[in-house]
Amino acid sequence: MRVSTGRQAEHDLSIPDQRSQLQSWCRGNGHPVVAEYVEAGASAGDDRRPSFQQMIERACDGEHAFDLIVVHSYSRFFREAFEQEFYLRKLAKHSVRVVSITQPVGDETEPVHAMMRKVIALFDEYQSKENAKHVIRSMKENARQGFWNGATPPLGYRLIEAEKRGAKIKKKLEVDPVEAETVRLMFKLYLLEDGSTGALGVKEIVKWLNARGYRTRRGKSFGVGHVHKLLTNTVYIGRWKFNQASSKTRKRKADDEVIEIPVPAMVELDTFEQVRRQLHARSPKRQPPRVTTGPILLTGLAVCATCHGGMTLRTGTSKGGQVYRYYTCSNCATKGKTACKGRSIPMGKLDALVTDHLLERLFKPERLALILASLSSRRAEQAAALNSRIVCLQREMIEADDSSNACIGWSKTG
Repeated sequence: MRVSTGRQAEHDLSIPDQRSQLQSWCRGNGHPVVAEYVEAGASAGDDRRPSFQQMIERACDGEHAFDLIVVHSYSRFFREAFEQEFYLRKLAKHSVRVVSITQPVGDETEPVHAMMRKVIALFDEYQSKENAKHVIRSMKENARQGFWNGATPPLGYRLIEAEKRGAKIKKKLEVDPVEAETVRLMFKLYLLEDGSTGALGVKEIVKWLNARGYRTRRGKSFGVGHVHKLLTNTVYIGRWKFNQASSKTRKRKADDEVIEIPVPAMVELDTFEQVRRQLHARSPKRQPPRVTTGPILLTGLAVCATCHGGMTLRTGTSKGGQVYRYYTCSNCATKGKTACKGRSIPMGKLDALVTDHLLERLFKPERLALILASLSSRRAEQAAALNSRIVCLQREMIEADDSSNACIGWSKTG
């Protein structure tokens, strides 16, 4: 069962109806239901869907968990013809069929029935793309008129009802006086000071805010990315930009596709431009890091035992000029001690502990022999599977050539 949008999921528009019809069909055809998979607010244009992947994994795990997947329509399963065919064939290899209760196509071993299903899939894909085109066109027109398009408003703003058109309520952005003070404070901290120190960098602003109890709208601690995005968002100088990037690929769109709408500003233009220039000048792309480090043994492996965040390399210098290198909690380093009290350990000590343990437990001759034997066996299996696939492809190519030659001969004789 699936609905495409979060709004449908919240209002429970079609999931109960799908469940009722599917259960009735299963009872009428004598099929016991062994599992239900529900996707609330998930597009069927791709396979990045947790419930869908769980269903496919269980169907193909070799334990014969079920032999039939029942959907209301094929569009609930997939709306992209090529991907749908890929997964249907994958399921068929494990003797699992997909049945639509509203689009019965009969026995798919018959070519005409398989063709009917493929035609339905192509139509669903076309309809999905047409709907997406009309939706984005409506959203762009809505933005041109100065109305908000339903996303969560940026920190410092809230939504107010602007006008009502039938059952639809049009909303606009309004400055939230409480959150706006937090936003202005971030710009002030970056350019000026907090009263006890000089101007702060993005990371120090994050630590400063978290240490004093400031939280995001969802009650979470601030992060470097969050603050950096806020300091570069033109909405705070009254220029809200809509349709800047693709929702699927995140690829930036051309300037002529971006719609800029005036909204209430809360930061002076001079202040915003000064912050933007300083962020650009301090960017690592323009200014290389002051300390360049080589490969680190436990990068991406060591975690803090307190907060389970990653451990990152930090350096320090003694009065004699000796450089110390140690692992420390990244949450503590970037968000401050309110996120984690932090723990540090000399890099040489932790590296030695890990390598000594590996030498004692893993790198024994007997253990290495087992590992190498397992790798060799796995490579042999992969090579056999690859050779088998090559033979199948060669056979298909020969059959395709024979079929093509036969068609050419028939055309000439005809």
